[in-house]
Amino acid sequence: MGINTIDALLRRIAEGDNAAFEELYVQTGRGVYAFVYTYFHNAADTEDVLQTVYLKVKTGIHTYRHGTNARAWLLQIAKNQALNELKKRRRETPTEDMEIVVDPQLEEGTVADAMQKCLSEEEQRIVTLHILWAYKHKEIAEMFGCPTGTITSKYKRAIDKLKKELKEDDV
Repeated sequence: MGINTIDALLRRIAEGDNAAFEELYVQTGRGVYAFVYTYFHNAADTEDVLQTVYLKVKTGIHTYRHGTNARAWLLQIAKNQALNELKKRRRETPTEDMEIVVDPQLEEGTVADAMQKCLSEEEQRIVTLHILWAYKHKEIAEMFGCPTGTITSKYKRAIDKLKKELKEDDV
């Protein structure tokens, strides 16, 4: 889904069009889910944050400036919400009691499973932003606040790791 399409949907949502909100969710929900999943690595927490993200879109639509990068605005809300949730949990949960839960819906051998096994969280985000959301390396670099070359090399290394992991799973 293109930036202009998302922008048009956000404009309609600002005018009170609930059908546009539903269409936004249908068109972008999967990509936002994949992006948020890189923070939590389980379906339950990802779903909770996903619902909050779209609620914030609906209630905070007045903060969106039409004609700007609609995808970046949506993903920034997702990132902020995921980080807020993680920060809240760190305050509530002693680290020795934390356990990592892997999503049982992820079948072994899938690309998502391989990404989780072999890539850092940062690499997962870079790959997700580039492949699922079609962001250019320059745009991702701006989000991460680092040089484009850094993102390009991290992306290439992540893809190489992923290819290696998928080949090993194939054997």
